Amino acid sequence: MSTEVRVPTLGESVTEATVATWFKKPGDPVAADEMLCELETDKVTVEVPSPVAGTMGEIVAQEGETVGVDALLAMIGAGEAAAPAPKSEPKAEASKVEAVDVMVPALGESVSEATVASWFKKPGDAVAVDEMLCELETDKVSVEVPSPAAGVLGEILAAEGATVQAGGKLAVISGEAGAQAPVVPDAAPAMGGTGGASRDVEDAPSAKKLMAEKGLSRDQVAGSGRDGRIMKEDVQKAGSAPAPQATPAPTAPAQPAQTPRAPSTADDAAREERVRMTKLRQTIARRLKEAQNTAAMLTTYNEADMGGIMELRNEYKDAFEKKHGVKMGFMSFFVKACCHALNEVPEVNAEIDGTDVVYKNYVHMGVAVGTPNGLVVPVLRDAHKMGFAEIEKTIAAMGRRARDGKLSMADMQGGSFTISNGGVYGSLMSSPILNPPQSGILGMHKIQERPMVVKGQIVARPMMYLALSYDHRIVDGKGAVTFLVRVKEALEDPRRLLMDL
Repeated sequence: MSTEVRVPTLGESVTEATVATWFKKPGDPVAADEMLCELETDKVTVEVPSPVAGTMGEIVAQEGETVGVDALLAMIGAGEAAAPAPKSEPKAEASKVEAVDVMVPALGESVSEATVASWFKKPGDAVAVDEMLCELETDKVSVEVPSPAAGVLGEILAAEGATVQAGGKLAVISGEAGAQAPVVPDAAPAMGGTGGASRDVEDAPSAKKLMAEKGLSRDQVAGSGRDGRIMKEDVQKAGSAPAPQATPAPTAPAQPAQTPRAPSTADDAAREERVRMTKLRQTIARRLKEAQNTAAMLTTYNEADMGGIMELRNEYKDAFEKKHGVKMGFMSFFVKACCHALNEVPEVNAEIDGTDVVYKNYVHMGVAVGTPNGLVVPVLRDAHKMGFAEIEKTIAAMGRRARDGKLSMADMQGGSFTISNGGVYGSLMSSPILNPPQSGILGMHKIQERPMVVKGQIVARPMMYLALSYDHRIVDGKGAVTFLVRVKEALEDPRRLLMDL
C-alpha cells in the first residue's frame, strides 16, 4: 500500500509554490517526519516531511514545477522500511514532541493587529525555548515573539510585511532540535550526488524580487541556502550598489504607490529609494492629521529666563545625583511647573467627549521621546504626586525603554497633557501639534543667550521660547495665556513651586 505526499497549507492568501529541491530520490528509504523536499512561495520556504516510514516511490512533481495547495507531490511505498528504521527511529522518538503553534501575543488594549517586521529565524533553524523568533510592529510599539518550545522552526505562516490579528498563528515549531539531526546528513549526500553545484540553482522568489528592487545582480549576493541558493536574508545583507541594467525593473511595481506623484525621469528614478512606511509611522501620520482636522488648534508663545533653574542645578546637582543616583535635568522642573499650572487652569488638562467636557483630577504627563522609528509618548502617571527625583528616574527609564523598543502599550496610554522638547535637536521656536484627545501640549526649545533688559540694564540672559498649542474648542485664549504665564513664573523662580504660588 502506498501513501500520498501532498502540498501542505502554505499560509493565508498563498495558493501555489515551486518545488525547489528533492532531498530523496525514488527507491531511497525514508523515516516518518524526515524531510522529503523543499517548496518555495513568494514569501516563505516550506519543507515537506514524510507522513510515514517507507520507501520513496514515484515523484510526481519535479524540481522547478509549480504546484497548488494539496497537490500530489510523490508516493511513499510500504516496503523496505524496516532496515533503515532502527538507525534513526530511536533517536527521533526519544526527543520527538508534537508540533507547537507560535501565536500572536496580546498586543494591548484597543490594538487588534500588527505587522510582521522581521523574522530572526528561517524554516529549518533550531530554536530554544524563549529564543526570539520574530518582531511585530503595532501602531505604537514593537513586540518580540519568543519561541514557546525548543525544536525546529517549521512553516512560517505570516511572512515579513504581513498584517496579523491578535491571537493569530505566526508559525509552527515542528519538534525538538535533536529530532532533525539525522535529516541534514541524509540530505547532503543526495544533493552532492546530483551535482548540485553544477546544475542551475533556482533562487527563492522573494530573494529575486528583492534583488530586482535593490538593483542587485545574482553574482553580487552570496547564497546561504542549499546548493548556494540565494534567500531573502542574503539579499538584505548584501551591498546596495545599483546595477544600471536592473534599475528599470522596480519602477513598474513602484508606480502604483499609495499617493499619486509625478513620474520621475529615468535618471532620477535610479537615485531614488522607496521604503514602505512602518506601522508606527503610518499611525503618527494619521493621528497628526486627525488633530488638525478635528481640533481648533491654536498656539500661544512666551519666553522664560532659565538662569534661576541653571543656578539651582549647578548648586545642587552633585548632591542630588549622589543621593538619588540620577542627574538633575530640566525636564523635572517643567513637569512640576506644568502640574502647578494645570491645577490653576484645569481646562488645559481636560478633553472633549462628544458633547461633554471631561475634567481630570490628576495629571498623567506625556513626555515625547524621539526613537529611530519615530516619536513616542510614554506617560508619567500621577506626575502631580511625584518629587523631582522620581520624575527624573522615571523619565530616564522610559527613555531607555523607548529607544530599545521595549515600551508596552500601558506605558503610552491615558496621558492628559504632553511636553515636547524640540530644544534637544536645536529648535529655537516651533508650534507643537496636539496629541488627541488631549487639549494641550507644551513645546520646550533651545536655551540661547539673548540681550535682555533687567532693571534698566542690557544683560545677556539664557532664554527659552515656550509654546503652548491648545484646543480652542475647550480652552479660551485667557486660560491658555494664564497657563503659560504660570509655567514661566515657576521656571524663572523655582521657589514658587515649593510654596505653591
